[in-house]
Amino acid sequence: MKSDWWQRFLSLLFTFHLSLLTFSQVGTWRNYLAYHQVQSICKAVDELFVLASNDLYQYNMNDQSITTYDKINGLSDTHITHIAWSQQAKRLIAVYQNANIDIVETDGDIINIAALYNKSMTEDKTVDSISIEGIYAYLHCGFGIVKVNLQRAEISETYTPNMPDYPQGLTAYQDNYDEYINTVASLNPGGPAYNHFYEAKFLNGNLYTTGGYFLPSIPDNQLPGIIQTFDGNNWTLYEEGISEKTGYKYEDNCCIDVDPTNADHVFVGGKCGLYEFLNNQLVAYYNKDNSPLKGANDRGTELGNDFVLILGIKFDAQGNLWVLNSMAKGVSLLKLSPNHEWTDLHQPLLTDEAGNTLAGLRDMTIDSRGLLWFVNNNWQDPSLFCYDMENDKLIKYNNFTNQDGVKYDITWAYCVAEDRDGNIWVGTNSGPFLIQKQEIGQESVTFNQVKVPRNDGTNYADYLLSGVSISSIAIDGGNRKWFGSNGAGAFLISADNLEQVHNFTTDNSKLITNNISSIAINQKSGEVFFLSDDGLCSYMSNAIEPEEEMTKDNIWAYPNPVTPDYTGLITITGLSYDADVKIVASNGALIAEGRSNGGMFTWDGCDQKGRRVISGIYFVVSATSEGRSGTCCKIAVIR
Repeated sequence: MKSDWWQRFLSLLFTFHLSLLTFSQVGTWRNYLAYHQVQSICKAVDELFVLASNDLYQYNMNDQSITTYDKINGLSDTHITHIAWSQQAKRLIAVYQNANIDIVETDGDIINIAALYNKSMTEDKTVDSISIEGIYAYLHCGFGIVKVNLQRAEISETYTPNMPDYPQGLTAYQDNYDEYINTVASLNPGGPAYNHFYEAKFLNGNLYTTGGYFLPSIPDNQLPGIIQTFDGNNWTLYEEGISEKTGYKYEDNCCIDVDPTNADHVFVGGKCGLYEFLNNQLVAYYNKDNSPLKGANDRGTELGNDFVLILGIKFDAQGNLWVLNSMAKGVSLLKLSPNHEWTDLHQPLLTDEAGNTLAGLRDMTIDSRGLLWFVNNNWQDPSLFCYDMENDKLIKYNNFTNQDGVKYDITWAYCVAEDRDGNIWVGTNSGPFLIQKQEIGQESVTFNQVKVPRNDGTNYADYLLSGVSISSIAIDGGNRKWFGSNGAGAFLISADNLEQVHNFTTDNSKLITNNISSIAINQKSGEVFFLSDDGLCSYMSNAIEPEEEMTKDNIWAYPNPVTPDYTGLITITGLSYDADVKIVASNGALIAEGRSNGGMFTWDGCDQKGRRVISGIYFVVSATSEGRSGTCCKIAVIR
C-alpha cells in the first residue's frame, strides 16, 4: 500500500515547490557562537575538549569530527570561564561566569549543577580556578572552595578559610593546551570570529553586524573594531588592523548600513569616525582631518580623531548616506552623496546649551513618508527627532506625555521604528510609546501608551510593557512588534498590540541573555536575530513579508510530504497580508482555518477537534483579506 501511495504522491510532484529546498521549523532556536580564540584544551581519551571564545567544542582525534556545544544542544548557560577533565570520573566540568556548572561526557550527555549559581549570598561566587583530585573538582571561589563530586554530579562540600578542614595544598588543574594547540589551531568549528554584537541590519539576504558601543561612563570598556556578516551559511569578518592604516584608534563600531545600489558597499560608524568598505576591505575613512566631521568636545577641548563619534548612519533610496556626529562643536547632521561630496546640514536643535551636539544621536530610520527619524540616547536631554530631508526641517520631541496626561521623566530614548500601519514607535527606559500616524509631522505629538485590557471582569487596563526598558524594536511581516529589552528578554506583541504572544527569557527559552542590544529580522524566512555582547541567537518565527499578489507559483508548503515521524508545524508561505486560509480535505471537508501572519500561515496537522489528520492530499485554499484572488496549493500527509 505504501508503494502505491508513493507512486500517487510522485505524480503530484509538479505542483510542489520544495523538492530541492531545505526548511527550518517554526519555533526552533539557533545559536551563532564564536569558537575562535582558544583558551583551554583538555584531552579526554581520544577526544579534545576545547574552550574557545568562552564557548565549548569537542574534537574526535580518530575521525576528525567536531561537535560544538551551546544552549540548543544541552548546555545550561553561556560564557564558560574554566574547563577541567577528571580521568577517574571520565567527565569534564565546565564552569560559567555566573558560577553555573555543567558536567559533560564524551558522548555529549550533559548534567547541570545549579546549586552554586542559585545560592543567594553576598560573597563573591566567581570561580577563579579548578583543582582535580580523583573524582572531585575543587572550585576556588572568592569566598572559599566548593567541592564537586563529578561521579555523582553534585556539590559535596563547601569550605571557607576559617574552617579547620579547609583543603590545603591543592594544585591548580593543568590542561593540555601546549601539547595540542597546534592540532586545534588548524580546526574550523565554524561560527563568527567574535561574540560581541551590538547593531544589525538584515538586507539582501545577509545579516550585517557591528561589535561594540562607545560608553564614556565605563572606563576601559573599549572593544576593537568588529564587523561581521552572515549570508545564512558562512560568516565573513571584515578587515581588521584598521588603525595601522589610519594612524588612529579603531574601536567601538556601533552603527552600520549598506548601499542600496551595491550590497558589498558598506559604511560603519563608531567612536573613531566613519569607515567605508567594499568587498569587506577598507577603501576610505573619514575623520576631522579629511571631512567636515569633528572630534568630540569635552568641556571646551576637542578630543581629536580618536573620538569622532559617529553613532548613527542611514542610506536613503538615492544612495546618500546620512550621518550623525555626536558631541561635536558646530556640526551635527551631514549628508555624503554617492560621489563622495559632503553637505553640512547642522541643526541647532541637535545641540546643548554650550553649543555642543547632543551626546547620543543614533538609530536612524527612514519611514514610508520619507521622513528621517532618530533619537538622542543620553540621560542629558533624551529626545526623539523627525527630519524632513526634502525641506530641511527638523522637529524635536522631548515631552513624553501620554494620552492620559501622564508625563514621563525619560532617562534614555533607545530606538525608533515604524510599523506597517504608519505609526512610529519609540523605545525608552519607561517602556514603548506610540505616535499615531495622523500626528506625524506635527510640532507637538502625544506619546501614546497602548492600553491592554485585563479581561478579568473589570474595565481596567494596563499600559503595554510599562516600566520595561525597551532597547530595540523590529516589526515583522505580520505587523507584530518585537521588543528587545535591558534585562527582561524579548517580547513579541500581536499586530493589534493587545496580546503578548511571547516573552522569551533565559529561563524559559534558548535566549542567550536577557539584555538585548538589537533585533533584526529575515523577512523572507521569518528568522529573528537577537544581538548582545554575550553572543548572537535566533528564533524561527511564524511571520514573513507578505506578497503583493498570491499566485500558484509563489504559494508553497513545507515539509511536503509530511512524513509519519514529523510532529512540528506545517508552514505555508507566499501569502498576502492577513490572508484568509483554509485547509480542506479532498472530499471538501474543512479541516482548519485562520489568517496569515504577514505572508505565512502554520498548521499543526490536526483537524478542528485537535485530532491528527489521516493520510491524504490536503488543499490549502487562500484568499486576500478582502476575499479576492483565491488560490491554492496541495499538501501530502503520510501517516
